[in-house]
Amino acid sequence: MQHHIVRTASLRTTSLAAGLLTLAATLLTAGTLPQPALSQPAAALPDDQGSKGAQVYCFMRKAGNNHEVSWTAAYALLRRQSASLFKTSPEHGAVMITEAVVNNPDAFPDCGQYLGALFGSEKPPAPTVTSSGPVPIQRGLTREERYNN
Repeated sequence: MQHHIVRTASLRTTSLAAGLLTLAATLLTAGTLPQPALSQPAAALPDDQGSKGAQVYCFMRKAGNNHEVSWTAAYALLRRQSASLFKTSPEHGAVMITEAVVNNPDAFPDCGQYLGALFGSEKPPAPTVTSSGPVPIQRGLTREERYNN
């Protein structure tokens, strides 16, 4: 009896698999399933992401933008282009841009001079102090005199 149950289950599995294969073949030939990967555009590869990030970063730097603005734009692009479940870290983004520039210097002429900023060679200017402390309140003035000065 147990042998009969096992045999029935294996027949059901075999006929189910055959049915699914037939259905898939029918849908594929009818054009309702996606075509094989060779006919579809390729997804962005990590090298492509780095190239796009490098293109944005280098273009913005050459256009006169500082590191911070250029990096923010390039990093935003790198994060959005990522197909990964995890977002690209700033350190990895800097490496991706650097690799793209080093691997293809002709595509990013004169961009090598900006790469050091990706790793901290350019620091934002320190804030300047414009006040020497709190402004003293002048005693003996009326409200109107105090606010008209």
